[in-house]
Amino acid sequence: MSLVGPRPPIAYEVEAYDIWHRRRVVEAKPGITGLWQVSGRSRVKFDDMVRLDLNYATRWSLWLDITILMRTPYAVLLGEGAH
Repeated sequence: MSLVGPRPPIAYEVEAYDIWHRRRVVEAKPGITGLWQVSGRSRVKFDDMVRLDLNYATRWSLWLDITILMRTPYAVLLGEGAH
C-alpha cells in the first residue's frame, strides 16, 4: 500500500464489479488517501469513483500525489462528503 492511490477494495465489492471496474484494482497501487477521498467521497457515485481512480492511474505524477496529500487534511477536517 502507498500513501496515495485508490482505496483498497473489499472482497465482496470486487465480486460485484463490472469488468471495467476491475481495472482500478490492477492499474494503481492502493493508498491511504486518493483522488476520490479529496473529491467528495460518499457524494461521488461508485462509477464516478472508479473513473477518478482510473484517471489518477493514467495521470499519475509526483505533483498529483503532493496535491492530493495537501488536500487530504482539509477533506478530513471539514468532513467534505463524509456520512
